[in-house]
Amino acid sequence: MATLDPEMHLPWPDELAAPAPEGAPRWHHAGSNLVLDFHGDPGAPLAVFSDGNHHMALQACLADFCARTGLEDIFYATTPPAPLMRALASGRLYLGNLCLRVRPQVFIGPEDLLARLAADGRVDPPRPFMRSRGNVLAVRAGNPRGITGIDDLLRDDLRLFISNPETEAASHRVYRDTARDLAAAAGLDGEALGRRLTEGGAGVVFGRRIHHRELPQAIAEGRADVAVCYYHLALRYRRIFPEHLDFVPLGGSQADPRPAPGNQITRYHLATVGGGGTWGPRLRDYLLSEAATAHYHAHGLARPDEDAPPPVAL
Repeated sequence: MATLDPEMHLPWPDELAAPAPEGAPRWHHAGSNLVLDFHGDPGAPLAVFSDGNHHMALQACLADFCARTGLEDIFYATTPPAPLMRALASGRLYLGNLCLRVRPQVFIGPEDLLARLAADGRVDPPRPFMRSRGNVLAVRAGNPRGITGIDDLLRDDLRLFISNPETEAASHRVYRDTARDLAAAAGLDGEALGRRLTEGGAGVVFGRRIHHRELPQAIAEGRADVAVCYYHLALRYRRIFPEHLDFVPLGGSQADPRPAPGNQITRYHLATVGGGGTWGPRLRDYLLSEAATAHYHAHGLARPDEDAPPPVAL
């Protein structure tokens, strides 16, 4: 277990659909000009907008799709849904001083969000895609605070991280409701815990905009002790930052989560945009294939109709 210097940033691996050429020039500064959730060439012939929490599984699929089709690159964005919905409507998104004019051929997101976009005529009829396998408790490597279950979220000596209730309302709702409902099922004051996670106050650390990047940073540098977190995100953190992050299951085991009633499940849908052009339907069909399912299984997600997805390798 190691504590990260607050002035340092976690060393995220590359998440490109196609690897950068050897020797390609690189430049960034983690405090001002580090871009993690916009991937690849905005001029690529295929663009995908997706919510970000399953970015690791999507990257594996897009890399596989490139290899199968010969596409040189795919541009994909994995921010929270709100900015991508605005970009879809306006045709552009300002990233600091950079303007991206990108129209996606495929849009992926939570079921209710895709339904709203389809009702507004912004995407084609959505298809069920994947689902989460519930939530767990993300903790420091070695679990130094001795966290074992949902009852620990009521301890006064722990700092709880949760995504922002205003800028990331969708994930905040998933995490808050999981904590509230599991606490109530255990005979604890779930409503009080739910209010605390919404209203904030002592011991609650809100993210700002991108919880899937901010959560591991907050725990690694010691600003938070625990967070309710998607199983597939916690699995990712454990794999790429084993010296900083681990997680405690909320039902089942680390390799085979079995979320109890109250542990919220998120269902993701996908849709082409305006017919999807040349590549959109091909990518849609690939993402609904067994090959894509295998990538999502490996990263801790499942098909919507799967009751017992396979265990994962830790």
